[in-house]
Amino acid sequence: MKKYNQKVITFGGGTGQFHLLSGLRELNKNSLITAIAGTWDSGGSSGRLRSEIGVLPPGDIRRCLLALMPNEKQRMVAQTLFDDRLEDLTGPMKGHSFGNLLTARLENIYKGQDRGIDAERELFGVKAKIMPVSITNLQLIAETSKGNKIVGETNIDLRIKDKNYDKNDKIVRIYFDTRGDVNLNVLTEIENADKIVFSSGDLYTSVLPHLLVDGVKEAIEKSKAKLIYVLNLATKPGETDSYKASDFLKAFLFYIDTPSRLNFMIVNDNHLDQEVLEIYKGEGQNLVEIDEDKIKELEPKLKIIKKPVSIYLKKEHLLRHDSIKLAKCILEL
Repeated sequence: MKKYNQKVITFGGGTGQFHLLSGLRELNKNSLITAIAGTWDSGGSSGRLRSEIGVLPPGDIRRCLLALMPNEKQRMVAQTLFDDRLEDLTGPMKGHSFGNLLTARLENIYKGQDRGIDAERELFGVKAKIMPVSITNLQLIAETSKGNKIVGETNIDLRIKDKNYDKNDKIVRIYFDTRGDVNLNVLTEIENADKIVFSSGDLYTSVLPHLLVDGVKEAIEKSKAKLIYVLNLATKPGETDSYKASDFLKAFLFYIDTPSRLNFMIVNDNHLDQEVLEIYKGEGQNLVEIDEDKIKELEPKLKIIKKPVSIYLKKEHLLRHDSIKLAKCILEL
């Protein structure tokens, strides 16, 4: 397999960024990869640690770390360890993810999240850089078309479970409760990058919030790096119901706020059986329709890269990006 030597910086969160980083780990020089993680997670173990001891939410950092570990057996053991919820304990530690506790503890010992992450990278032999996009404790807020306000990343993420959920009440705006001060190291990475990649993922809770952090979009505007957006494979109930590719793009362009800055959008070109499509439809999801004419209206200079970059895992009933194919597509641009 050909190895590349490109300075690649990724923004995103969740499984979208995880699979992207997993492919880059295999195909690119690891010391040239930088993963930027969000710091507005408000749910689960991350949210509890945030409120109980005041650390920045460690969940996305933990996933980046796991994706970038160089050894497969190491990753398997680490994933088992990180995912352990300490259910056999009693008291305040019960239910916490061990991986989150480790990240939070190292942040405390080394007096800062950046230094704590570097210690964890040393511990697991990770050559790539991992850093939080902001050093501010941020609360994400969404406003909807009917004037409702949803406070907290988890509440936005799970709004479909609200008994008053209205499918037609779409998210129209996101913002933070306070100014998000950028991690200055992130600006340096943007300046020096060959490629800046926004991964697939939850549009309003994982991807776009990075662009709300002070200085990020301005640094991207000045950077000479190629800017790449990986389109989601499917819509998400509560966030992107009935979205087409142009709807995702329109939202991205609004928050990047620089005409003609986006160079490439990667879209999946794999054929999927009707049976798979029906299963997803039954769960309130649809494959994202690629409406090229509308895309060209929005961003005439944008290059649409259509490649078969998905994989369907029948046993798990899971459609996701193929890590290697996606990374190869990006590195070849």
